[in-house]
Amino acid sequence: MVNFNGTLLPKTDSKLSTNNRGYKYGDALFETLKVVNGKIFFWEDHYFRLMASMRILRMDIPMNFTMEFLEDEILKTVEANDLYNTAARVRFNVDRGEGGLYLPSTEAEVNYNITAEVHTEPFYSIDEDSNYIVDLYKDYFMAPGLLSGLKSNNKAIQVLGSIYANENDFDNCLVLNTNKSVIEALNGNLFLVKGDKIKTPPLEDGCLKGVMRKQILEILSKDVNLYVEEASISPFELQKADELFVTNVIKGIVPITQYRKKKFSTQFSKGLVGKLNAKLRLAQL
Repeated sequence: MVNFNGTLLPKTDSKLSTNNRGYKYGDALFETLKVVNGKIFFWEDHYFRLMASMRILRMDIPMNFTMEFLEDEILKTVEANDLYNTAARVRFNVDRGEGGLYLPSTEAEVNYNITAEVHTEPFYSIDEDSNYIVDLYKDYFMAPGLLSGLKSNNKAIQVLGSIYANENDFDNCLVLNTNKSVIEALNGNLFLVKGDKIKTPPLEDGCLKGVMRKQILEILSKDVNLYVEEASISPFELQKADELFVTNVIKGIVPITQYRKKKFSTQFSKGLVGKLNAKLRLAQL
């Protein structure tokens, strides 16, 4: 079942209008959520990021778009798909409706739709036996700015980068900005470990304002034995790192095992995922 503006419809009956602005111009935003046993992980962070993103795109936020209302709509969709008592991956999509060319019609109203599918892992884990090989994606570069940090429906670099990774047997690729700094992976934020120093690219470099990135920074900041900084990462630094890992809400922490000829440890990542799960369990008490 799909939730379209509060109405639940069978997936086969949900038709997107060819006049929809999200379809025509990518005039839309989305949040990818992890829901376990009726609890939305980090819902407050997702909600406030969505509201901030809608303001940046100058969308008229409906009066009923409260945190409580949208949470109820998400859980209603999860329950309608028989996923309430398990783990689910949810996509919440918001667009500017229909009307106008590049200039939106004054009559255009914000739509939302919600989809849910089964997700196998209720908490986060690391597969110790699998390799995760990455390389740089250098065909196109991300321009730093407010728009580059949004989860908008304009994901051409991520799509093309994923095609490139698949064609070259990589599990992921790292994205560069126009200054040739490494800013993120195709599907999440990047962290670099070198001794007791942890780096992640700053938002100013053009990376996604990731919800999981925020959680990891909060966990790391509490460890007095670590020096954590948001600073630019050059491609040269990657091969000198002890560890690299990718973060997103669905997978949690994904350690990179190889970049080009350099192979990495995963020890720090394994310890960090335990702290992340402990934080989640405390939040659910």
